[in-house]
Amino acid sequence: MDDAWSGRTVADVGERAVLARLREVAQVHRATVGSADPVVVGPGDDAATLTVPADLVVSTDTVVQDRHFRLEWTSAFDVGRRAATQAAADIAAMGAVGTGMVVSIGCPSSTPAGVVVEIDEGINVAASDWGVRVIGGDLVSTTEIVVTVTVLGTTNGRAAVRIDGARPGERLAVSGPLGSSAAGLAILSSAAGGYPDLVAAHRVPIVDLAQGATAADAGATSMTDVSDGLVEELITMAAAAGVGFEVDAQSIPTDPQLADAAGALGVDAVQWALGGGEDHQLLATFPAAVPDGWTVIGSVVEPAAAVDDRVRVDGRPPHVHGWSSFGDR
Repeated sequence: MDDAWSGRTVADVGERAVLARLREVAQVHRATVGSADPVVVGPGDDAATLTVPADLVVSTDTVVQDRHFRLEWTSAFDVGRRAATQAAADIAAMGAVGTGMVVSIGCPSSTPAGVVVEIDEGINVAASDWGVRVIGGDLVSTTEIVVTVTVLGTTNGRAAVRIDGARPGERLAVSGPLGSSAAGLAILSSAAGGYPDLVAAHRVPIVDLAQGATAADAGATSMTDVSDGLVEELITMAAAAGVGFEVDAQSIPTDPQLADAAGALGVDAVQWALGGGEDHQLLATFPAAVPDGWTVIGSVVEPAAAVDDRVRVDGRPPHVHGWSSFGDR
């Protein structure tokens, strides 16, 4: 950060200066995309333009201060990385690859200017790690920090992998460990300390987004990302496809630190894996073998008569669900 900005708020620096800095950040990261960059007109104009081969895929995601993150627990840089990664996971869950990101940052006028730039830097780093760049956005005054990331992608002419395609007899698999983010949040909330991998997973989802396209190539029939918890996502998938799911809890991959952290905090680690959410690993069904990097955790079965009984864990209805934005379950 420029020393001239040290200790100055967004109001002190001014909107034009902050936006100019954000455009500079985007320009620095442009080079990481390389010759495959589909952007024709990027940040600085009224709108961006880009060339997309076929089948445009669009999703958006918002994080709100003290609802999804706390600056006393995480850096502004990681807030940006998290916002971009979880938005990109929705595109990956369609079996698509990214083409660009549009960012809106809202903040109080008293926000240090450096915080806004660090958030934007984190977004740009996450975007370039995924092979895309930030192509535009907005800066607006709000009562707390709000970051919205809209992600554009393409299936490159292949049919998108929808959430409603699961069929009985197929395998249910996940692309990475579950429960880490929930454990990291519990560790931060308790001030217990330790378990750095779990805390890191809460601050920024640790997920291989390329597995979305890999799953599509392997014939995945349905896919989503685990944002609200495994059970909650399976309930949604079951309702969409009119099927049921059987899950083997012991097969769910978890971080090596999870069991120790659960013991230290007096929590059942399985509950984190089933209902924790915010891991953003990909969850998919496959008619045959699953790709490398995926773990089979259950199967698709015929639906039970009762909708509430369509997801079973170890043969029983789960006694944990997951996250709800409005606390209605």
